[in-house]
Amino acid sequence: MAMIFLALAGLLLAAWLLGQPWWREQRRRRWRAQPFPAAWRRILRRRVPLVRRLPADLQLQLKQRIQVFLAEVPIIGCQGLEVTDEMRVTVAAQASLLLLNRPRAAFTELRQVLLYPGAFVVDRVRPGGAGVQHDDRRVLSGESWSQGQVLLSWADALQGAADPDDGHNVVIHEFAHQLDQITGTANGAPPLSGRRHYERWSRVLGEAFGQLRQRLAEGEPTLFDPYGATDPAEFFAVATEVFFEQPRRLAAEHPALYQELRGYYQVDPAKW
Repeated sequence: MAMIFLALAGLLLAAWLLGQPWWREQRRRRWRAQPFPAAWRRILRRRVPLVRRLPADLQLQLKQRIQVFLAEVPIIGCQGLEVTDEMRVTVAAQASLLLLNRPRAAFTELRQVLLYPGAFVVDRVRPGGAGVQHDDRRVLSGESWSQGQVLLSWADALQGAADPDDGHNVVIHEFAHQLDQITGTANGAPPLSGRRHYERWSRVLGEAFGQLRQRLAEGEPTLFDPYGATDPAEFFAVATEVFFEQPRRLAAEHPALYQELRGYYQVDPAKW
């Protein structure tokens, strides 16, 4: 009898696990079908001018993505910040740009967004030589953790949205890291379609990353923020910022990289 109960319990657990994606998609379908609030529409017009450039079908899709994002992801205020709809919609709109035209794409590991009023301090222990550890204190405008948290400065998120042409957007940057971290530690290669895709991605982004480092070493100006030269993960995030905010320059100066990012994100911002 005990074996029968164990078998039934196993079957019920398997059925529950198999049904989770189906139920999740049903919930998301209901959220997407709801009317987009007029107040949220006004927030987009006022705070996220990049949205106005999108074709009508992508604007509709973005609004649906925002509804799902805000239904699933809590945005929690830190250091006394009271989170408003203006903050929630502004952050969600910028993050959701990375999911357009990709029905199965999602920030699968994301659990919550922690929103600070401005730049915040992160303390870490950094290993040094001879086994000595050093305290490392950094002031940040954003950070993405593989445990499912994104930390953002509201002041910087607002500024990044206000100027859609400067190639700097902390929300896009940190949520690109979230995509990169789906398979574990960020390494500059988010989930791709197969071995050949990874090989081409590695070659194209590796060449652009190397060129950035060389130009910086020679004191030459670059399209990319110098922070992108830190490592491949930061280069992917910085290149994503430029892809969405300065797409024509990216396509002109780094056509192979632009094509690679266009293929991954399934949008062509240079035509917006």
